[in-house]
Amino acid sequence: MNILKVLTERRKTGNVGERAAAKFLKRQGYKILKRNYVTLGHEIDIIARDKLHTVFVEVKTRTLGAENANEPRPASSVTPKKQKGIILAACEYLAMNPSEGRRRFDIIEVYLDKNKKVQKILHLEGAFNRSTVTER
Repeated sequence: MNILKVLTERRKTGNVGERAAAKFLKRQGYKILKRNYVTLGHEIDIIARDKLHTVFVEVKTRTLGAENANEPRPASSVTPKKQKGIILAACEYLAMNPSEGRRRFDIIEVYLDKNKKVQKILHLEGAFNRSTVTER
């Protein structure tokens, strides 16, 4: 069974955030190459292209007012282990889809109200890379 097709409340919220992030990137001039790319047991939410970069994007969506004191912002849930998985999946993608230019790993935080309407989007460009990922 494909876990992405199981529509739990959490997955529905994530889907809203991923759609909003893709629209946001398109408005910023990015071309969306793939969404929900899965390989080697890892997923990349969005693969996009700007003028200089192939960009691998992890989207984190939260409902305003549901913040967790142990997780001050959504990007903090992109752990070094998660980053390593995204980088491995990106290497596999690039092996199958060679591209010119630089690579970049971004995080997009999407904040929703209780009715799942987008309130704020924060784009963290270059949020991590191979040299910043360490095993913990």
